[in-house]
Amino acid sequence: MLEKLQPIFSILPQVASPAHRVSFKEKLKWTGIILVLYFVLSNIPLYGLSPLAVDQFAQLRAVLAGSFGSILTLGIGPIVSASIVLQLLVGGKILKLDLSQHEDKALFQGAQKLLAIIFTLFEALVMVLTGAIAATSQSYIWILILQMTIGGILVIFLDEVISKWGFGSGVGLFIAGGVAQQIIVGAFNPLASPTQPGVPAGKLTGFLYLLSTGQSPDVVYYLMPVISVIIVFLVVVYAESMRVEIPLSYGGVKGARGKYPLRFIYASNMPVILASALLLNVQLFANIFQKIGYPILGTISNGQAINGLAYYLTPPSSIEVLFTDPLRVLFYGVVFIGICILFAILWVELSGIGPKQVAKQLHGMGMQIPGFRSSKRQFEKILKKYIPAITVLGGAFVGLLAFGADLTSALGGGTGVLLTVGIVYRLYEEIAQEQLMDMHPMLRKFLGD
Repeated sequence: MLEKLQPIFSILPQVASPAHRVSFKEKLKWTGIILVLYFVLSNIPLYGLSPLAVDQFAQLRAVLAGSFGSILTLGIGPIVSASIVLQLLVGGKILKLDLSQHEDKALFQGAQKLLAIIFTLFEALVMVLTGAIAATSQSYIWILILQMTIGGILVIFLDEVISKWGFGSGVGLFIAGGVAQQIIVGAFNPLASPTQPGVPAGKLTGFLYLLSTGQSPDVVYYLMPVISVIIVFLVVVYAESMRVEIPLSYGGVKGARGKYPLRFIYASNMPVILASALLLNVQLFANIFQKIGYPILGTISNGQAINGLAYYLTPPSSIEVLFTDPLRVLFYGVVFIGICILFAILWVELSGIGPKQVAKQLHGMGMQIPGFRSSKRQFEKILKKYIPAITVLGGAFVGLLAFGADLTSALGGGTGVLLTVGIVYRLYEEIAQEQLMDMHPMLRKFLGD
């Protein structure tokens, strides 16, 4: 089916792939340029937006990596939504693609880009036409849709530049950049709070101001979000260092031994991103059904779900909700963690890090496990003891940690902080490895880069 769409894929604009190995300095340059462009675009306001517009998706804004009211309002939502659809189609064998094959991987990437562009237009239409993004007048509706669509498409290509010329992925970089900005502003903003005139809006600056003026600040309100950020940071860094190490020996060199590490958070933080984007689409469709007179997913009022499935799948952002509506917290937690586990399993298979793919890779490098016969089947048998288990446990862990951090109202959003720490940790590892290979070219040849 995708082969029939190949002519369309070929005419889609694309970022040229590098014809040479991109050096460390060049990757660093492009990563910096794209990050600056992202922040510039996130500060270009939507022309024609109503000053009374409310951000219906504020609780998911950190995961969307978008800035409400700017042309990047959609953020990475369309990219992730397209990825969800294709992952489910490939995982369900509806699209029979072997992503270890270059041709099938190219088809998958082409389909993902086309679908992301379609989702960009679709989400812009839904947000504006359902009133989630309010225009100052009817004459500005299509202007708003056009601006949001252009911004969404720009994000798709900025992500492609990072994937080919920079470090990591644009999706991860934009999430980390947006959340880091929220944390810094949320903690140290010196400007006056709109709810407390004269008191700085930042949590730490406001707390210190009240102490210095002899007043008694609310410790939970001011310090809990900051403490939550620190706790999530420490837990994620510790979890990232947890791993199962499989001993290896190199068949061609006597005495050459090493270890193959299997991280505890094996599927990285992608399950949380995908799960959050899926819940975003529940909110979008709740808006659509309500607009046409069939609020089967729940009722939306003043930009917030107040009942139905959409209400129960809205992230609880305060510890108070645990006491006022425990059923909602329990339902959301179980569903969110379950979805994270599902996407962790799908992500491992589709990203080529499942037992079968890893066994093929290690066997092809001439590796073997000491005490066992060197064969792909033997590798796969041993890896199947570990990879499925840590995939499920890791997916449940990141889901539970994101859910718990959201309840504590952590600065930048609990889910956002979790994603940012994981993204920055892996980005640091990639930068360190790239710099090492630039310093030692022979190491690059040994690793097959």
